[in-house]
Amino acid sequence: MSKKDLIDAVAKECELTKEKAGSVVDAVLAHIRNTMKEGHEVRIPDFGTFKVAKRKAREGRNPATGETIKIAAAVVPKFTPAKGLKEALN
Repeated sequence: MSKKDLIDAVAKECELTKEKAGSVVDAVLAHIRNTMKEGHEVRIPDFGTFKVAKRKAREGRNPATGETIKIAAAVVPKFTPAKGLKEALN
C-alpha cells in the first residue's frame, strides 16, 4: 500500500475529501516522526509500538574489497507489532 492508497482509504472510510484525508495522514505521520525525534515511543493499541533504538558503532567489511571499515553509531527507528495485529494476520 502506498501513501496515496492510504489517503484514498481514509477518505472513503471517513467520508472526507482526498485533500482533507491527505492532511490527516500527513499530520499523523508528522506527529509520530516528531515524537520519535524527541526520543519517545508511540504506542497504538492493537497495532504496535514505534520505538527509537541506539545502535553502537561497530566494524564492518566492504564486500567488494574485504577491507575493514568503521560504521558509526546511529539512532534508528524500530517497530514492534502488537499482539492484536499479529493475531489478525494469522
